[in-house]
Amino acid sequence: MHNLVRAAASPSHRAPQAFAHRSALLGLAVTAALVAATTARADSALPSESDGLEPVITVIGDRIRLDSIPGSATIIDAEILTESRVFTINEAMRKVPGVFARDEEGLGLRPNLGVRGLNPTRSGKVLLLEDGIPIAYAPYGDNATYYHPPIDRFERIEVLKGSGQIAYGPHTVGAVINYITPAVPNDRAGRLVASIGNKDFREIHGQVGDRFGDTGFIAQGTYKETDGARDNMHFEVGDLNLKVVHEFSERQAVTFRASYYDETSQVTYSGLTLAEWQADPYQNPFRYDEMDAQRFGTSATHRFELSPAATFTTNAYYTYFNRDWWRQSSNSAQRPNDVSDPACAGMSNLYTTCGNEGRLRQYWTAGLEPRVAVEHGLFGVDNVTEAGIRYHVEDQFRVQANGDSPTSREPGTGRNAGIREDSDRSVEAMSAFVQNRFDFGRWTVTPGVRFEHVDYERTDNLTGATGKSTIDEVVPGIGATVEVLPETVVFGGVHRGFAPPGVADIVTAAGGSVDLDAELSWNYELGVRANPRDGLSYEATLFRMDFENQIVHASVAGGSGAALTSAGETLQQGLELSGNASSTGFVEWPVEVFTRASYTWLADAEYVGERYSNIAGFSTISVTGNRLPYAPEHLLSGTVGVRTSFGLEVALEGVYTSSAFTDDLNTVAVIANGQRGEMPGYTVWNLTANYDLPFCDCTVFATAKNLGDTLYVADMSRGLIPGMPRLVQAGFELRF
Repeated sequence: MHNLVRAAASPSHRAPQAFAHRSALLGLAVTAALVAATTARADSALPSESDGLEPVITVIGDRIRLDSIPGSATIIDAEILTESRVFTINEAMRKVPGVFARDEEGLGLRPNLGVRGLNPTRSGKVLLLEDGIPIAYAPYGDNATYYHPPIDRFERIEVLKGSGQIAYGPHTVGAVINYITPAVPNDRAGRLVASIGNKDFREIHGQVGDRFGDTGFIAQGTYKETDGARDNMHFEVGDLNLKVVHEFSERQAVTFRASYYDETSQVTYSGLTLAEWQADPYQNPFRYDEMDAQRFGTSATHRFELSPAATFTTNAYYTYFNRDWWRQSSNSAQRPNDVSDPACAGMSNLYTTCGNEGRLRQYWTAGLEPRVAVEHGLFGVDNVTEAGIRYHVEDQFRVQANGDSPTSREPGTGRNAGIREDSDRSVEAMSAFVQNRFDFGRWTVTPGVRFEHVDYERTDNLTGATGKSTIDEVVPGIGATVEVLPETVVFGGVHRGFAPPGVADIVTAAGGSVDLDAELSWNYELGVRANPRDGLSYEATLFRMDFENQIVHASVAGGSGAALTSAGETLQQGLELSGNASSTGFVEWPVEVFTRASYTWLADAEYVGERYSNIAGFSTISVTGNRLPYAPEHLLSGTVGVRTSFGLEVALEGVYTSSAFTDDLNTVAVIANGQRGEMPGYTVWNLTANYDLPFCDCTVFATAKNLGDTLYVADMSRGLIPGMPRLVQAGFELRF
């Protein structure tokens, strides 16, 4: 349908010649890299996840590397994901200190992750990677998570904050989140997981892998279907993933990946008015809203050990993402609906003559990124130098096609129907980084610098207007660690926070330039990381983020008069704590008792520069000193559980989120349209039980998310949205 609409909008429209040219050059570069990989020769061993071979880029890696990272770092491993039977990426991220995971539709298909008080909308201030490769369909031009792989695809999650972020980019403001897929096994192995539950939940996940001589593979497939947090919402998601590893020699290997994602979701854009919430908080009037999304991705990672001290790694990647979101709710920012259109003037017309909006998008993204790591003895000390460059291109095709009826899926002819937008947006980016770790024994010092050059272009195909803009930014950082006691490391650092604006943020539809610079900050950390004995580990971090010009919406993601604007100077600072403990390191009991905890105190998250509200009608009111929207002061996640010798494991988790304002005025009372006001704090309890059957390599499990069926407000950016009600699921996992 998207292609039909595109043809209707512009019959002769084709992919821009510039993108085709860049893609051809990039394709030649990728081909050259792979040809070089197949012809090179080497003689010694190369480390990997399964047997020292598989090429994959990690941002943290193992415990040894963690001790030398000068920044806050968290690993959520396969044991935690399985033990908790994690349902969504939001649930997983709530186990990480400093991360606020805001729900939207209930399935975590579009996570909203905010780090240390940053705007959580569409995870726009976070860099999301899979095996070191960008997940976002447009990380430079539109870094929004309208697509996210199911959590079932991954076996480990790495979260890195602090100065180490400058090695990845372009976003170095909040955090780097790197999802690690399972390694290719040495021998045939697989697993099958199936579960059912309330809210019409059904899920099946299969995984199989094997190795044949110098080549191995792992294939995964996931299908899940469920209702969302509200009425008239249903989701169907399919995900396929294939990874093939080939060894060219003992020192050289390449990993090929291919994935396909398909989503049909009856998901709405709008929340509820205050009156609707009070009548029924789980209702959803927009029964005909629907999103259809498909994503295809492919990549190759080549690793070549030039010598025992030098390793060369190259990533090449390409993705295509298509998203058709048809929604009546776009015509209902104020209830009753669009009063400018008699056919849509009131809720009584919602299911008959009131049309919809098709927000139709296509994205092409490609990149090539070689990296090198060299160990050397410059200045008489042990050094590790890492450096890399990246060439990255993006193109977006965007159409808004308004229909005449709630169920139409093509441009209409009514008053507000037809093609309302037809535009192309493109990005060409070049980046480079270098950092060096000086190892003085108990001390390490790691200075580094990153450079980003971004070219933007935007064309309005309805008017012919074209505009361009460019950003250049140098992003320095330095960090240090010192081992003050055995297995106890103090770390600290400072780095430049950088987040590039999107294409639409810096180039207007008329071709003009917007006075909206990239987000820039100075970020500081000081912390301690320790594993003082078996069964005990902890990390504590003080952080401070001084923004020169943070980009903040008045009510974050749309809503009552909110517009993207420079908030000027802001300050976020606070404390993060996390820890793990197990009785096995202290006493000999017949059962193991374990506990985990994560706490964030966001002491300050406020406007500190001169700023006035951006909400219509309040532009003369100063908001200096007010708290930033969606920046709760306290976040707490804690788990306590037991493991028995006969295969039973039970874990109880509590998640607390304190209250948060949703606008720059710090409005307390919820207003009539439900888009401004204070969100009350809430606590959710999750209970999980796993039992390993004695007669097979399999596990049966049951889980209850939101055990107490707590009703809470999860979001108000487009109206009041409830959090997910109680979910009860049961299933089995078979390993072979």
